[in-house]
Amino acid sequence: MKRHIRRIALIYDARMVYDLKVMSGVAAYLQEGAKYSIYIEENALKDQRLPDLRSWEGDGIIADFDDPSIARAVLQSKLPAVAFGGGYGWYLAGSGIPYFYGNNQAIANLAADHLLDRGFRHFAYCGYAHTPINGWSDERERAFVERIKGHGFSCAVYRGRYKTSHQWSSIQRSLGAWLRSLPKPLGVLAANDNRGRQVLEACRACDLRAPEEVAVIGVDNDELLCQLSSPPLSSVEQGAKRLGYEAAALLNQIMGGKQPRQRQVVIDPIGVVTRRSTDVLAIQDPKVSKAMTFIQEHAFDGIKAPDVVNEVAVSRSGLETRFAAVLGYTIHNAIRKIQMERVRLLVSDTNLPLKQIAADTGFNSVQHMTTLFVKAFGQPPAKYRNYVNYSI
Repeated sequence: MKRHIRRIALIYDARMVYDLKVMSGVAAYLQEGAKYSIYIEENALKDQRLPDLRSWEGDGIIADFDDPSIARAVLQSKLPAVAFGGGYGWYLAGSGIPYFYGNNQAIANLAADHLLDRGFRHFAYCGYAHTPINGWSDERERAFVERIKGHGFSCAVYRGRYKTSHQWSSIQRSLGAWLRSLPKPLGVLAANDNRGRQVLEACRACDLRAPEEVAVIGVDNDELLCQLSSPPLSSVEQGAKRLGYEAAALLNQIMGGKQPRQRQVVIDPIGVVTRRSTDVLAIQDPKVSKAMTFIQEHAFDGIKAPDVVNEVAVSRSGLETRFAAVLGYTIHNAIRKIQMERVRLLVSDTNLPLKQIAADTGFNSVQHMTTLFVKAFGQPPAKYRNYVNYSI
């Protein structure tokens, strides 16, 4: 008996790295054995030239719903479908179509903690003027401001009047004036990587040094855009590939006759990819700054708090008091934070055995590393590695 080949339409914005990452997750799922025939329109969402989906003899659709004509066409088709997007746009909860989007609060919290851990005490968020589909920027703004205020600091906000980058000269002047008006050193979360690049260009235009005076982190981890920024831009990896994988798995279940248990699925971010734009310590206390520099250089050598105290040549109680006042945590916690972030990157970005990762990051045993990993990231390293590599 000939096996049925399912026909799937993938409707996405080929200009957007986020959408391309979603599609790479879809591809990872489709390559696991099932047979599919894929229909693709490789254009911007607004330029899609879709067939009449009501007469198209397809089996399912995965679509970006950030354009009203796409959402309308998919709804009218009555075909099994899964949607994704920024959490806004033209998705209708009553349609019954499952919808995937990113966890903007978790994204903002990761960025805030990244800047706080580097000793920043002045903060800003650079977002966009409001439109019907960029409420994600507003969500990130609210969450970032809340996180920063929760640590006792204030946060400036820029949204701007310009909704497209075609008015770049005006944007640059406006951003530059805003950045110059803020206290330094300044830690900035940009709504996405494109906005982050704009902030860095505005810094260059008005002679603000990045990251020494203004450190910037974006969202999406667009490798090309981050590397084209000067200095290279740190960014939050959203987990778009994971989203695509899970969306494809859910569509497969729906096409097989199963009803989805969830109509809205929130995907957590993977973590921060650190590049030069935030690779700095904004710590004015010279003792704490010296201690943190030593910790960054030797955290994977198995150092402990007494080693840091000896390097700085102050009393243990005195240095702990300074750490609590400046960073809000202990010397031991500072060592662990750097160790665990390195472990997370090695787990997610390499296939190194856990035993080697433990040895390379200063742990005497995999068990100890695993216990701390679960505490920090909510699951064991092996399961986390599977998570970021799409396995369910």
